[in-house]
Amino acid sequence: MPDIIITNKSGHNQEFEVHGWNHSLSIVVKPHSTSKIHAADKSSGAIIAVHDGHEGEQAEITFNGFGGNDFIDISNIVGAGGNITIQQEGDPSTRKGDPLFMQNFRNAWHKASPERKASLRSNVFLDGHGQVSRIGPIKDHPELEKFVRSFADGKTYIGVGAWGGSPGNLHDNQQSAAAHGTKNAQITYSDEDATPSHPPHLAHRVGVEKLVVQARVVPASHGNQAHEHNENHDSGSGVRVSNRSSKEQAYFFYDNYWNGNGTAGANFDHPLRSLRLAPHATAFVALPNTFKGRVQRGTRLPATWVEFQLNASNDHAAHGDISLEQGYDGAALIHATDGSGRVNGFSHDILPNAPRAAVTKRADGVEVLASTMGNWMAGPNKAAAEYELKTVGQAKAYIKGGTGTEDVASKNQRLAVEFF
Repeated sequence: MPDIIITNKSGHNQEFEVHGWNHSLSIVVKPHSTSKIHAADKSSGAIIAVHDGHEGEQAEITFNGFGGNDFIDISNIVGAGGNITIQQEGDPSTRKGDPLFMQNFRNAWHKASPERKASLRSNVFLDGHGQVSRIGPIKDHPELEKFVRSFADGKTYIGVGAWGGSPGNLHDNQQSAAAHGTKNAQITYSDEDATPSHPPHLAHRVGVEKLVVQARVVPASHGNQAHEHNENHDSGSGVRVSNRSSKEQAYFFYDNYWNGNGTAGANFDHPLRSLRLAPHATAFVALPNTFKGRVQRGTRLPATWVEFQLNASNDHAAHGDISLEQGYDGAALIHATDGSGRVNGFSHDILPNAPRAAVTKRADGVEVLASTMGNWMAGPNKAAAEYELKTVGQAKAYIKGGTGTEDVASKNQRLAVEFF
């Protein structure tokens, strides 16, 4: 039985009409709070934000539809007064909606000519300060549809789509693309940015969207020894990555969205670099010395994180550690490369002997150990935490946050990481 999880990031109560679930009774989600609605398998409906008694932006959902997939989208055809997004829980790649729809509308309105504003005025409503507070139904106003497409085309349903014999708009129709199987639906509302927030505990240790730079597959050398780059050829700051497994693997580097004094905003959806390595191959990945974040196998969670920064403010050295807080999908070691011999982590696979209560199946079908701290997909897994504290220990990897994990520092702003 799937759930619909609705988070209100705004500072006020927000009313939502519920169609198809909850006996079609509206709900009010309190400021900075989350509500949950239970839904039947193969059910369909909509969650519609209400502004001053008028319907606005809406999330439309079909659970376990054609091919066993969910179908989710955001529609503004009946109006808007806030920002809303939807995604399958834990899968940002399925996200739909413009998280800054109203800000983008207000910016476009501000730049519009007096003649353009006059043509739209019957469906654009202003507050006491002359700012746009909401808009009426787009579906009934061709000029308004054209105006909204100037900034939101391809992000949300704007027209009516393919319906009643009409082919609709291609970009609207694409909003109906299938998601990945069937999962809980995660809806986020905000007057500001409706991008889902990350769990508070991930603002720890070590906002521009970045392009993934895909490196070539690096082959292994002949013989039994893994190919190692000469340290003199690893110019500049960065990380030497070694694939110690028997399979080709992809590794992704995530730079934090922001960094504070002992805190950070973890990045889950916009990797800065990626690398594919053949079995037993090694390659150096150059990174800006401002990098503070992590490298992990693939892009999915749960996964083992190797957290690091390359130019700490106190000593300008690189520092890193291993973290199992967001799960375990294999062992890892982190080394200094400045000749100090510092190393931490572990190289033995702890999955085979793990209790079943600690194991979960990831979205790609791979069995892994669950998160010890919890995230938007699930709460903390006590069995995983207890098992990892016993078999790995907090000195070798962060398991329950706090302190006690040995830091690896490298004065030359370069580190080496081995994934097993």
